[in-house]
Amino acid sequence: MSAAAPAVPSYASGTSDVPLLGDTVGDNFDRTAAAHPDTEALVEVPTGRRWTYAQLREEVDVVATGLLAAGLQKGDRLGIWAPNVAEWTLVQYATAKIGAVLVTINPAYRTHELEFVLKQAGISVLVAATGFKTSDYAGMIDEVRPACPGLRRVILIGTPDWDELVVAGRSGDRAELARRQAELSPDDPINIQYTSGTTGFPKGATLSHHNILNNGYFVGRLCGYTAGDRVCIPVPFYHCFGMVMGNLGCTTNGATMVIPGPGFDPKATLIAVAQERCTSLYGVPTMFIAELNDPEFDSYDLSSLRTGIMAGSPCPVEVMKQVVDRMGMTEVTICYGMTETSPVSMQTRADDSLERRVSTVGRVHPHVEVKIVDPETGLTLPRGEPGELCTRGYSVMLGYWDEPVKTAEAIDRARWMHTGDIGVMDSDGYVNITGRIKDMVIRGGENIYPREIEEFLYTHPDVLDAQVVGVPDARYGEELCAWVTLRDDAPELTAETLREFASGKLAHYKIPRYVLVVDGFPMTVTGKVRKVEMREKSVELLHLGDAASIRNA
Repeated sequence: MSAAAPAVPSYASGTSDVPLLGDTVGDNFDRTAAAHPDTEALVEVPTGRRWTYAQLREEVDVVATGLLAAGLQKGDRLGIWAPNVAEWTLVQYATAKIGAVLVTINPAYRTHELEFVLKQAGISVLVAATGFKTSDYAGMIDEVRPACPGLRRVILIGTPDWDELVVAGRSGDRAELARRQAELSPDDPINIQYTSGTTGFPKGATLSHHNILNNGYFVGRLCGYTAGDRVCIPVPFYHCFGMVMGNLGCTTNGATMVIPGPGFDPKATLIAVAQERCTSLYGVPTMFIAELNDPEFDSYDLSSLRTGIMAGSPCPVEVMKQVVDRMGMTEVTICYGMTETSPVSMQTRADDSLERRVSTVGRVHPHVEVKIVDPETGLTLPRGEPGELCTRGYSVMLGYWDEPVKTAEAIDRARWMHTGDIGVMDSDGYVNITGRIKDMVIRGGENIYPREIEEFLYTHPDVLDAQVVGVPDARYGEELCAWVTLRDDAPELTAETLREFASGKLAHYKIPRYVLVVDGFPMTVTGKVRKVEMREKSVELLHLGDAASIRNA
């Protein structure tokens, strides 16, 4: 009797007859501008400003030359703190041309987080908006600047600071810019993106030209982008979704970037799609839900839409179906990734069945490897068994900025990035994400590590102990719920009083929506907090059963 064949391992590699790009971001951008000079490259809908690729290249070169005149050198860190405005895109490509490392700063950050990033990344020049919504950026910068001696220049967009940069760029030495650009390598670090950290502070994922240029390129290719496509980008530029999948996805394929507004607004997004005849629309599930629920949804002509990307947090199956049926996005794809992998490692394809596209995160990306391993042994599991999803390839980050120990914890000796996500790979290589090893919470596309919030809650004078878990939410996918024990004789702590305490200190999305005051936490025999049990209990106590029953891919 012959032995049974060994089980097929949960491993897949993305074979492709399309080679990786060997360019720097700047050289690739110039190549696209030369090939499509008269194609619209960038449209900022609220202001009506428009640039063809030839015009955008000229503006990028002006900003790059201005930054050189300001003394910025290859490897210097330039921070950008602004919502989605055209200047953000100009700075993205300008820094790439001179080899400065662009440090993207979340527009929701407050003083505590801003100061940390300025110091940890060693930012010497900061380009920022004067403010956005209720945030006074200029005021917050003034507040933290004395504690950041390395910050030597601040350039505020829309003020004489920016005008001065542009004037210097127009009269600057273009030959020097060309010389600097020619000295860059695709493997140079070009971008630092901060991800919330388990130890109370974010970690700076450091990405190269090669990382992000190729990821944008292949995301765009799998969406079928050509110079005829117009991509509406309401997702934030500070995140890989906006600057890599959005901007670089367009410029590597000659498509048009459309900015519907500085921050997400469902009505503004729908207006932009209709007015600019966008063929593609991006968003996290929360955004698509808001657009579909707009009272005037049926009045917008969305017939130009063909494709788009839903990503950033678990994608509800019913929402995907509505996006296909009501928005006409018949070729919509789901992407899975993380900042540390530039970001996408898996994506559904336009020719996948609807069932595949609404119930999985797709198959492995071109030139990338993925596997599902036993978290304890590290061995690859048979297909169909759940384990930790790992990914390897050109897209894996260089490391966490100035954090070698944390880098080694995330990337093993064989250069596999351990995602911390639990996935199952089926017989055809499609993956379904079923949970997370780490207790990370994803709220509306924002990654939040409870440890950071818990550390902050310990600074509250009345809080004795705190634990934070994610609970299901129909709108954002997940919301934060804080379990707290209070000191003797402390007044009652509510979600409202906690919000008041955290306002101005924590980004709004990190402030728990729910607060449960308890006598203690469920524990294991070895003294570890049982967060799974806390989550289940929270759903019961807060009556969140309906949100918990929503199916996700």
